[in-house]
Amino acid sequence: MTALFPFDNSYARLPGRFFARIAPTPVEAPRLVRLNRTLASDLGLDPARLESPEGLEILAGRRVPEGAEPIATAYAGHQFGQFVPQLGDGRAILLGEVVGRDGRRDIQLKGAGPTPFSRRGDGRAALGPVLREYLVSEAMHALGIPTTRALAAVTTGEQVIRETVLPGAVLTRVASSHIRVGSFQFFAARGDVEGLRALADHAIARHDPAAADAENPYRALLEGVIRRQAELVARWLSVGFIHGVMNTDNMSIAGETIDYGPCAFLDTYDPATAFSSIDRHGRYAYGNQPRIALWNLTRLAEALLPLLSDDETRAVAEAEAALSGFAAIFEAAYHGGLNRKLGLATTRDGDASLAGDLLKAMAENEADFTLTFRRLGDAVPEPGSGCEPAAVEAVRSLFIDPTAYDRWAERWHNRLAEEPGTAAERKRMMRTANPAFIPRNHRVEAMIEAAVERQDYAPFETLLTVLSRPYDDQPDFAHYAEAPEGGGRGYRTFCGT
Repeated sequence: MTALFPFDNSYARLPGRFFARIAPTPVEAPRLVRLNRTLASDLGLDPARLESPEGLEILAGRRVPEGAEPIATAYAGHQFGQFVPQLGDGRAILLGEVVGRDGRRDIQLKGAGPTPFSRRGDGRAALGPVLREYLVSEAMHALGIPTTRALAAVTTGEQVIRETVLPGAVLTRVASSHIRVGSFQFFAARGDVEGLRALADHAIARHDPAAADAENPYRALLEGVIRRQAELVARWLSVGFIHGVMNTDNMSIAGETIDYGPCAFLDTYDPATAFSSIDRHGRYAYGNQPRIALWNLTRLAEALLPLLSDDETRAVAEAEAALSGFAAIFEAAYHGGLNRKLGLATTRDGDASLAGDLLKAMAENEADFTLTFRRLGDAVPEPGSGCEPAAVEAVRSLFIDPTAYDRWAERWHNRLAEEPGTAAERKRMMRTANPAFIPRNHRVEAMIEAAVERQDYAPFETLLTVLSRPYDDQPDFAHYAEAPEGGGRGYRTFCGT
């Protein structure tokens, strides 16, 4: 019988100081909560075998699969602005890499037991955070946002101690790679230029192969990471996503959203919103995410200086030139996304102001972010007949002062009149840019409570079903689009470690 996972483990072939070889710690009584059968098939894996006793033992960390070379990777990172020279995978073990039709993908177990990087932690994960990451990462994928994926969630039959006693679980995570900004910082902090170069060459081969032919391959690598991150954060903002802990060790150079610990989504629009209980000063608030992304990328550029040039002055100039491109890339992606959300297929002077004034009015009037943009799609005026009154009222009702919307809408209607195409085409564009369903925070919490307190996974399954089609109306699930009472104010998330 062929191996369950066709592994080819390029990271494990790097020098030994890049990682620690460590096998998962077996658990007592694993039980499969959910297998992502579609993702398994996309990876060229056999879902039936993954659901078998053999597959369950692998997904729970009780058995090391054939061809795996389990490792915990080493990295450093700035955590809330403070540099920690050694972090690493404290509760995650990379089994290996599979090569499928979409390229190379890491298969990693989160919550698989302690590693040399655990820093006195138990290396385990609680069920709630595992279900949160499974649900939100798959929702992000359905929204069209680059992200790690969830292949499986299993309970372990064991308990973990956090603020209280909780059921343990393991998440099988799939990623284009687990190389982080902090991975480069790890070697830079040690003055290990040889290790830094080996990591950069590996990253180029894996993520930016065209950079190998550039005049300065390491600057090209940096520019690739900058572009991917600028575009990623713009897409986060377009759906109201708040990562919650944008430390440099949580920034993937692949441009995927990674590490969903204290993440959440906006209800009431306020750019100062920060849900994470440990983000006491709002460093990683919704509106700060572009600035923090550039700050993190600057730390990456600093780490790469020895590779950018042998001359320090020239190296700094190369880094600064690469970083100077962030703003234009982000602004183009962000405002392009806002234009699509407003039904604008072309770009004209004044569009950024139009979108910005809507957001300002939403913030002043405590309007729900997702509902406002979704309902705008129904309020597009028809030439000669105007807007459907019920559709207009559905948007107006979201504003404390509905006349604030009226004043803005007049400008929007005038701008739409300058657009080519039909009202129906504009509505279709807006429906593909403005989701009806996001992982509403109160729904996620209710799902976690049902699973943890009552072993009831029905809310988890239902949410997965709804969030797999975020841009469809789904009348049977319309109540899942509703905002929580109070606009979600006072909600807090926790890291889940």
